[in-house]
Amino acid sequence: MAKKLAEEAFEVGLEAVQGDRRRTILESADLIYNLVVLWSEIGIAPEDVWREMDRREQLYGIAEKLPKNRNKPSVRSTPGRRTLLGAQG
Repeated sequence: MAKKLAEEAFEVGLEAVQGDRRRTILESADLIYNLVVLWSEIGIAPEDVWREMDRREQLYGIAEKLPKNRNKPSVRSTPGRRTLLGAQG
C-alpha cells in the first residue's frame, strides 16, 4: 500500500507540473483514496489527521515553518477540508 501511495503522489506531482488540471484532479482522487485505505489499515481515522492539522495551525499558522511572531497571511476557514473523506468537525 505504501508503494501505491508513493506512486499516486508522484503522478499528482507530474500532472500538476505539466499543468493538466483534469488529470491532477483524477490522480488526486486516487492519492486520497489510497491514503485513506492506508490509514484504515493501521487504525487512523480522517478525524485524527484533521485534529493534527488544526493543532499545527494553532501553533504555527498556515505556514508551519514560519515562526509565530512573523507577519503571516490571514487564515481563511476551509469548510470542505473537514467534510473531505467524511470527517465531521
